[in-house]
Amino acid sequence: MARRYFHAHETTRADELEGQPLARFGQRALGYWIDLILVAILWSPFELFWLRYVSHEWDGKADIQIKFDFHEWRNIVAALAYYVLVNYLTNGRSLGKWIARTRIVSLTHERLSLWQCAERVLGYAASTAEGGIGFIQYFFSPNRMCAHDRLAETIVVDLRKKAQMRKDEAPAEESEQPAGTAEEITESAGHDADAPTALASKA
Repeated sequence: MARRYFHAHETTRADELEGQPLARFGQRALGYWIDLILVAILWSPFELFWLRYVSHEWDGKADIQIKFDFHEWRNIVAALAYYVLVNYLTNGRSLGKWIARTRIVSLTHERLSLWQCAERVLGYAASTAEGGIGFIQYFFSPNRMCAHDRLAETIVVDLRKKAQMRKDEAPAEESEQPAGTAEEITESAGHDADAPTALASKA
């Protein structure tokens, strides 16, 4: 049932993700191409079956050339099925992402939803539009989000050990800030008559 009032349910999740190292563009590109090659490999036997027994375009003897592109509806279905189901079942760690040491992370839930996975793969069309400007948004987004990340409300995090170590060491590197300056302490004391005495005793 739809809510009648706005609820910032993303705030808690955003706090949980604070400080996560974001994947580099090269990592993301590597994972994407590995997955695309894997889709083509897995799709080939089904395409041969289709050409032989369904469309009867191949008799099983003559040479045949199989092309994987997005002009054939069967190729599109294969890519959609792979990216949606694999990312959903692995919670954002497809084989390409695993090799590249990255993970797709939801900004709204602990697990990627099936709808988010579908939105993300369909969002690739938006990212490739106008000469791939949706991918270029990565370099201008504060959280390294491409167009399909924005559409699906996801980010891609870096799972390499050195990236995680930098994340874990970050709080220790930050110098502890004093609770306040002497002037701030005096102002906070305000109308407290004993404040000067308290400060003198501390000194």
